[in-house]
Amino acid sequence: MYPPLKPDCVSANLWRQDGYPFGRKKGEREMRRIAIMVVSVLFFTLPAAVPAGTWELDTAHTGVQFKVRHLMVSYVRGNFEKISGKIVYDEQDISKSSADITIEAASINTRVAKRDNHLRSADFLDAAKHPTITFKSKRVEKAGDGRLKMTGDLTIRGVTREVVLTVEGPTPAIRDPQGKTRVGGSASTKIDRKDFGLTWNKAIESGGVVVGDEVEITIDVEVVKDA
Repeated sequence: MYPPLKPDCVSANLWRQDGYPFGRKKGEREMRRIAIMVVSVLFFTLPAAVPAGTWELDTAHTGVQFKVRHLMVSYVRGNFEKISGKIVYDEQDISKSSADITIEAASINTRVAKRDNHLRSADFLDAAKHPTITFKSKRVEKAGDGRLKMTGDLTIRGVTREVVLTVEGPTPAIRDPQGKTRVGGSASTKIDRKDFGLTWNKAIESGGVVVGDEVEITIDVEVVKDA
């Protein structure tokens, strides 16, 4: 115990009214500040347990990309710029997880305006009559270390077909600086566009066609939930 303040103490500016020297109290405050900083860093960076429930897509960090053969020699790549949906993720029972995704067909972007307008037309997506592309999962299964298999109904141009997505992830959950929990994953599949009524094509003189039938699709997803 430090002695209480006395009128005859050495200079009053060496002592606080609580009876502690300034030097010791300052050191304790500094140690406390460092401890708080360490706890804060750990809170925001260590993986968190993933609570079951509904997660919202973070559209700024979610994307739907595709690629398809052009003239049988190269690929045209593109993406859809407007996507929304919800993910139900249950870490304890993965079979209870699900996905419900909606894509605006007119938001297609292959970086060539004339081509994009053609893809929006009745020759392809017919976006005026079928404004959305949807995927609704029906079942989710584990498919090896760090992978899932998600089976569901994909609807394009008003035609629905069952597809299987191979999912890499989900990643370990983290808490962002705002205190929200985030999880990510990447899903991929291949479809035959003719199965969905996208049959337009032109033959080329050397053999083959302008547009390939197989379309490779990749969906990179980041979902967020309030802590």
